[in-house]
Amino acid sequence: MMTTESATRTIVVEREFPHPPEKLWRALTDSSVLAQWLLKNDFTPVAGHAFRFRRDPMPGWDGVIDCKVVAVDPYKMLSYTWVAFGLESVVTFRLTPIEGGTHLRVEQSGFRADQEAAFKGSYYGWRGYLGGLERVVAELK
Repeated sequence: MMTTESATRTIVVEREFPHPPEKLWRALTDSSVLAQWLLKNDFTPVAGHAFRFRRDPMPGWDGVIDCKVVAVDPYKMLSYTWVAFGLESVVTFRLTPIEGGTHLRVEQSGFRADQEAAFKGSYYGWRGYLGGLERVVAELK
């Protein structure tokens, strides 16, 4: 789903997992597990913590995404800024227990009208990342 909110747009990707919120939370907040499905990082789930995601550099980009933890509500919600390529957005994960698992809602907000390529790329990217998240969470003990 893609929605428009005021002058910016928001990507929303939702998925149900057959795992408890605690297991998903670990995949979202443990730096080494997070690196297995998202990107290399120096993440710590503490509000105000500045961190970076890193990927292989490519022409015109050093591969660094600057972030800062905005909010942490254990097993329920995690939010951080995501700054790269002139995009200043906020990524929010919301976990809701459901029978037999967890409903995960991922929102990335702050896309301006002139950032169509970033908007479409991020929508495609989150769908792929969540596929990786499913594989990693299934292997967690």
